[in-house]
Amino acid sequence: MQACAHPLFAAGAAISLLIMTMSAVGWEFTPRPVCTLSHGTESADLVVTFDPRLAEPYAIAVTAPEPWPDAPIFSMRFDGPRGQTIVTNRQTLSNSGRTLTVTDTGFGNVLNGLEFNGTATALAGDAAVPFPLDGAAPEVQAFRACTTAQSA
Repeated sequence: MQACAHPLFAAGAAISLLIMTMSAVGWEFTPRPVCTLSHGTESADLVVTFDPRLAEPYAIAVTAPEPWPDAPIFSMRFDGPRGQTIVTNRQTLSNSGRTLTVTDTGFGNVLNGLEFNGTATALAGDAAVPFPLDGAAPEVQAFRACTTAQSA
């Protein structure tokens, strides 16, 4: 996720459909139909996808039970040994405002944040949705391998 990202509305809709079928489980990676990394908690679901057919093949979507505020910026704060905060103003809302999606051409900073830290917090306006990153590292590594294989 970078400030220069331009969201693809079709990708957001597809991700919303994926999220609506998820149940609250630990971190999971699936290679089909596109490379997908997902995590569900009681407070929200997070899905990262890679679809090499799209101009901006990476997407992250966070679906909460209540609509996200219409905020000027979205950020992800990663707390842990490689803590960082990444910010963009190119997020879109779908699914009655419950799903916030960002797309980009690269997600190295997002994947590093998920793989090497203890928690991630999605932030927009006054909304803050935390995600524990326990067990994320092996799934992030599988996601990275998938994106490399599909890019070749």
